[in-house]
Amino acid sequence: MTDGAASKESVVHDASELEQRLTRARAGGSEKARTKLHEQNKLMARERIARLLDGDTAFVEDGLLANNLAGDLPADGVVTGIGTLGGRPCAVMANDPSVKAGSWGARTVEKIVRILETAERLQIPMVYLVDSAGARITDQVAMFPGRRHAGRIFRMQVRLSGQVPQLCVLFGPSAAGGAYIPAFCDAVIMVEGNASMYLGSPRMAEVVVGEKVSLEEMGGARMHCSVSGCGDVLVKTEEDAIAAARSYMSFMPSSWRQPVADAASVVPAEDAPSIEETIPSEPAHGYDVQDVIRGLVDAGSFFEIKRLFARELVTGFARLDGRAIAVIASQPRFKGGVLFVDSADKAARFINCCDAFNIPLLFLADVPGFMIGTAVERQGIIRHGAKMIAALSQASVPKVCVILRKAYGAGLYAMCGPAFDPDCTLALPSAQIAVMGPEAAVNAVYYNRIQELPETERAGFVSRLQDEYREDIDIYRLADELIVDAVVSPSDLRGELVRRFAVYASRVRDDVPRHHGNFPT
Repeated sequence: MTDGAASKESVVHDASELEQRLTRARAGGSEKARTKLHEQNKLMARERIARLLDGDTAFVEDGLLANNLAGDLPADGVVTGIGTLGGRPCAVMANDPSVKAGSWGARTVEKIVRILETAERLQIPMVYLVDSAGARITDQVAMFPGRRHAGRIFRMQVRLSGQVPQLCVLFGPSAAGGAYIPAFCDAVIMVEGNASMYLGSPRMAEVVVGEKVSLEEMGGARMHCSVSGCGDVLVKTEEDAIAAARSYMSFMPSSWRQPVADAASVVPAEDAPSIEETIPSEPAHGYDVQDVIRGLVDAGSFFEIKRLFARELVTGFARLDGRAIAVIASQPRFKGGVLFVDSADKAARFINCCDAFNIPLLFLADVPGFMIGTAVERQGIIRHGAKMIAALSQASVPKVCVILRKAYGAGLYAMCGPAFDPDCTLALPSAQIAVMGPEAAVNAVYYNRIQELPETERAGFVSRLQDEYREDIDIYRLADELIVDAVVSPSDLRGELVRRFAVYASRVRDDVPRHHGNFPT
């Protein structure tokens, strides 16, 4: 056979066929599958990407023709590529739930691994738009056990962690091993009613452990955002989820080597009450620290993380005179602001994320300390408290600690008190710093003496001792001893913070030479 004959027998593809294949791949799954998504108030994968990315910018897609020889697997059920988000490049992975429920095959996994490798090479953020029923069991040999199979995704996520921001937006299920994609991200946004994540389905739980439970109870969005802490932001609609994702990413740099871009300065909300009006003088009276935050940060800028989880501590991002900061605040409105196991975990995770991506930390302390008692000791509150303290001890971004009203016991340590290398410790004039409050301290030290006194003399004796104790911990004495760096009027606090974060921006970040620490987890 001559070369010419071989050429005549070879397959020739024209531009028309290419366009047909591309159109079929972009269309997604069957009309029936697309209709079902619409009935569930879900967007198609490419619609989600288009809404996430900046308008009128190009999306560079890879692997569009993956598995194009199989008529029912357009793009093999996942869209991967690079677009522009907030004016800078961003890598995106989006499951296509119209293609076999967004399940994973061999090429699905390869596409995900490749976009993760690309994000690392380019040092750009990675956003996961997840809606997947998990692995295709029929393809398990081709996508589960090997070197570049499903496990490689999680290995790459861990490798990327702290290099570039990773955000997961969960629109539907994230099942079985796939549930680790959100678990390894810096934050997880979940759509109530549709989003879920679980290692075993309710049907599997019933068969294996004999437990009858609904999907919502076991792995629903509200449960994960309020009970397990696996979810960070709960939203009502997909549009809300995408808006939240864009807002979250505005507080992130492109990579760990870069600062967060500044925004235009905005004054605080006009309807925010003054700090003097908000904080009661009595240490035990509750109030909403959100009002304090609103009075300090640029109007409309506060983006709360884990709002429904461990509510005795508030964590979130904000802008202060246009500068991105992170806020960790005691919340006396819930449980008096006492730190529990979950709030310590919440803080540790948030501090680590902020330190990884160069976001300064503002601590607003009004904390009675850590909770005590049999229940929390059995839950390991010492270990979890140590986790929080280890996180802030390692953090080398600018840190400012403000004592709003009180900081007692190890609560002072956990909220970045003077011993933990804050750039400064500020206090309001009514603030107290002590091992414990006057009432508890007098009772602890003088209990037996009090009991020996006649009933009529006890109240006066206790009152006198408490007054002496208050003099001992007076904030001006602490300023005299250089325990606090400045006592600031509530009305001047925002201006003081603006000035200090501006001058602390050049803080040098030093690492302790070692492989890594071995802290409680």
